[in-house]
Amino acid sequence: MASPSTGPEDPSPEELRRAAAVFALLASPVRLHVLWLLARGEHNVTSLAERVGQSLPAVSQHLTKLRLAGLVDARRAGRHTVYLANDPAIGTVVERALGHLAGRRTNSAPGARAR
Repeated sequence: MASPSTGPEDPSPEELRRAAAVFALLASPVRLHVLWLLARGEHNVTSLAERVGQSLPAVSQHLTKLRLAGLVDARRAGRHTVYLANDPAIGTVVERALGHLAGRRTNSAPGARAR
């Protein structure tokens, strides 16, 4: 039986707190969609708003939260600001989670037990 003590592989309480904060931030379907899009390439706020079906101010607020969390960066491109995911690992987490859920949805019959 494994010991309940913290080993070298265990995350620190601070790492767990930061990870929980990121997952809480991604609990918003709009922010999750925005991050999924930015993991695939750069977008300005107008194209993001069109893709996620939200207003410009709403998407701007979501981008601000993602930037403050360190998940999204921005750069100037002429007169526009372009946003991009700054860590490919976060994009991978989002893609894998969505892919996993999509796989479960398509591979299970109605009324089938969840794994």
